[in-house]
This record gives sequence, structure tokens and C-alpha cells, in this order.
Amino acid sequence: MAKESSHRVVVIVDENSNPFELSCAIEVFGLRRPELGRDLYDFGLCSPEPRTSMRDGFFTLTAVAGLEAADGADTLIVPNRPDVEVPRRPAVLDAVRRAHARGARLIGFCSGAFTLAEAGVLDGRRATAHWQWADSFRDRFPSVHLEPDVLFVDDGDILTAAGSAAALDLGLHVVRRDHGAEVANSVSRRLVFAAHRDGGQRQFVERPVPDLPDESLAPLLVWAQERLDTVLTVSDLAARAAVSPATLHRRFRAQLGTTPLSWLTGERLALACRLIERGESRFEVVARRSGLGTAANLRALMRRETGVTPSAYRRRFGTGPN
Repeated sequence: MAKESSHRVVVIVDENSNPFELSCAIEVFGLRRPELGRDLYDFGLCSPEPRTSMRDGFFTLTAVAGLEAADGADTLIVPNRPDVEVPRRPAVLDAVRRAHARGARLIGFCSGAFTLAEAGVLDGRRATAHWQWADSFRDRFPSVHLEPDVLFVDDGDILTAAGSAAALDLGLHVVRRDHGAEVANSVSRRLVFAAHRDGGQRQFVERPVPDLPDESLAPLLVWAQERLDTVLTVSDLAARAAVSPATLHRRFRAQLGTTPLSWLTGERLALACRLIERGESRFEVVARRSGLGTAANLRALMRRETGVTPSAYRRRFGTGPN
């Protein structure tokens, strides 16, 4: 397999770190990618101590690099620990500050936002953290603009995710940002995880498991995904589900944490990105086939959601001539 990527992702593992988010980082950034024929990242772990006891003493991590390895990271994932009131080690905070000063990308999963805030790199910035620690975070770090009811926040060179599974959402978002939608979809398939949940979705939904099987949105979502190139409105979705638009809206909020229109727009934009990556250079065709209507609408949505224009996206991820 080709060792194509030189982008170095390093995770700092500190005393009492959460194993789940560490595993998420390994799954997304650390695994070999034989299905892609290349590795996406150069990945490693480091710790300030030779032996690191993970959360609640579940296991002890040994034989990883020392904290100096953080100084070579292009992306640094900071420690996330449930003991949010316990100050982080000065050596860890110094490593975070050095990484930020030299322009490395910083990522905090779950309570990792506390590490970033304690290091002082989040002052005046947007961030999120697990909803159960929102009040504690605001009290300790009033200069940080906390967004407590979203899955993750992408604030450019600093990204934060809410608890547990949101680490996978943010990880896939980073892969999509670095390598495009097609590669991110491949990684999500290997994870058997949703390919794209927008960061603005709520951290938790009112009823993750429907009371009645016939209230599941899964058949409707598949039906809509097969018709993204057609005129498809929220009313059309409601009619297909044999419910009122208001009821459909409640079910989307309860089961997906988003609105029908936001979901539909996100799916169309993801399809547009895939079409561009596969070599379609005519943006009016991309807009039509993805149901976004016009090239102007495509440009506006891509700039809003990805931060780049379709032309810039094609130069970065397209397979056809630029």
C-alpha cells in the first residue's frame, strides 16, 4: 500500500483519558486503508508518562512516544477526561500551546474542549462540549463562545466535538475536509456509521428509538436519496410518509435531530460533491443532477457549507481535468 500522506495526526493520551474517543481517533485516522490503496494519515500516540492509566483504571497504556512527539503533529488531538475539574498537566497544556503557535490543527473530543480552553487557545473562539458539562464549562471559561446543543464545531484550525459518538462525526468531517466526500464515505462504510451528520444537529434526540416500527424514517430516507435529482419538497416527503408536514418535522427532530429541509439540502450537497470528485466539470449539470437547481445555488451552498467554491473543490478533489 502506498504511504502517500505525510499529514501527521498525533493524539495526546493523559491520565484518566476516555478510551472510547481514543478508539474513535484510531479508527478514523490511524487504520490502514487497503480499500483506498493508500493511507490517509501518518498517525501516532504520545503521553507525558511511560505508563498511563486510562479512565477508571480500565487498562494501562504503555510503549507509546513521549510528549515531545506532539511537536511534530500537523493535527493534534488533545486529552479528554471525565474529571473536568482537575487541572491538566502543565506539560500537556504547553504542548497544546506550542502546537497552536506553529499553526497545527487542534481537535478536542468531548471534554477535550476543557483542555483547549485551559491552554488558553479557545479565548474568543467557538467550541462545543458534552451537554452535561455545559454549565461547568461556561462558569470556568466565560470568554469561550460555547455552543452546547450541536454535534461539533469547526472553527477553522480548532475543532471540538460533543460526547462519545460525535467524535466519529467530527472525525469524518475532518476526513471530508482533507480528502473529499468520496473518501469520507468510504471510511464511514468501513465504520458502519452514518456518512454525514451535520455539525449543527442536536447532541441528543428526544426519542432515538421509535415507539412504533412504522414511524421509522429509514424507508423514507432511502426513497428520497434515490430521487435527489427531482423536484422534491418537504410536502412531498410528508405525502410519501402519509403524515402532515408538521408531524414529519417532529419525527425528523426526534429521530435525526434536524429538519427535513436541512437533511434534504445536506444530502443534495453531498451528492454534488461526489459528482465533482468523479469528474463532472459542468457545474450546471452537477446542480441539476443533485437537485440544487442552478449553478449559482450550488456555489452559494458549497461556499456556506464547505467554505470553498465548486471550482476550488474540483481543484482539490476532482479526478478530471481542472
